[in-house]
Amino acid sequence: MILKLDESNIKEASQWLAGQDEALAFVLEKYGYPPLWSREPGFSTLVHIILEQQVSLASANAAFQRLQAYLGIIAPSAFLSLDDTTLHNIGFSRQKTAYTRALAEAVVSQSFDFEKLALLTDDEVRREMKRLKGIGDWTADIYLSECLLRPDILPKGDIAMQEAFRVLKNLPRRPLHADFESSTQHWRPWRSVGTRMLWHFYLCERKKVV
Repeated sequence: MILKLDESNIKEASQWLAGQDEALAFVLEKYGYPPLWSREPGFSTLVHIILEQQVSLASANAAFQRLQAYLGIIAPSAFLSLDDTTLHNIGFSRQKTAYTRALAEAVVSQSFDFEKLALLTDDEVRREMKRLKGIGDWTADIYLSECLLRPDILPKGDIAMQEAFRVLKNLPRRPLHADFESSTQHWRPWRSVGTRMLWHFYLCERKKVV
C-alpha cells in the first residue's frame, strides 16, 4: 500500500521533523503546522500546475480562473476546442498552449491515464509524466506531492522552497538541488512535509513584509 499524506500524519511528521532539524523546529514553533496543500488529481489540476511553471502563483491562478469561467468544467475534449487566440487571451503562452494541448490529446487518445498514476511508485510516476511534452521534474514532483500526496518529495527547482531553506540555514545563496537533497536526507521519509514547512515559512514571512 502506498502511503499518502493526510491531516493527521502531516502533524505527526511535522513534530518528528522538528526533532530532526532546528530550522524546522523554529518554523513549527513560530508559525504552527503547515497546510496539507492537497489538490484534486486529474487533467484540470495538471493544467493549473503547467500554468504555474516559471510564473507567480497569482498570475497562474488568474489565468486558471479565466479558463474556468470560459469552460466551466475543464475537460480534455472541451479544452481542445479552444483556439490559439482564445488561449492567449486567457493567459496561456505559446509554449504552455502546446504543452496543455499535448496533455489533452494524450488523455483523449488514452495514451496517458491519470488513474494509473496512483498505482505507480514515485519514480514510475515521474517517468510516465515526463513522457509528455512540457512536463519536467518540477511539474511531476508538484503533482506527486500535492495531488498524489506522496510523503517524500522534494520538488526539483522550487524557488520558494529553496529560498526559505537559504534564509533558515543562513546560506549565501540558494542551494543547488543536489546539495539540497544531500542536506535534507535526515528529513526522510517525510521530505514532502519538510517542503510544506518551508513553503509555510516563506508565505508567512512574505505576509509580514506586505
